[in-house]
Amino acid sequence: MRRTVTTPDNWQKSSFSGSGDGNNCVELASTPTTIHLRESDIPTTQLTTTPTPLANLLRSIRSGALAAPLT
Repeated sequence: MRRTVTTPDNWQKSSFSGSGDGNNCVELASTPTTIHLRESDIPTTQLTTTPTPLANLLRSIRSGALAAPLT
């Protein structure tokens, strides 16, 4: 069985990256069931996830739970 991966064409750049072509940043796009993430300077490499795991990751980042320990 062959799995077809849908590549979205509605990429959105982070508002924190500013404007212009020289600003590298994370871009997001969505399909009906998945969220796609990519680095703007390497657009062929993409991560795909669903809303729940991404929300859990963002919640952990915001809470500091993923902060590296100070040495």
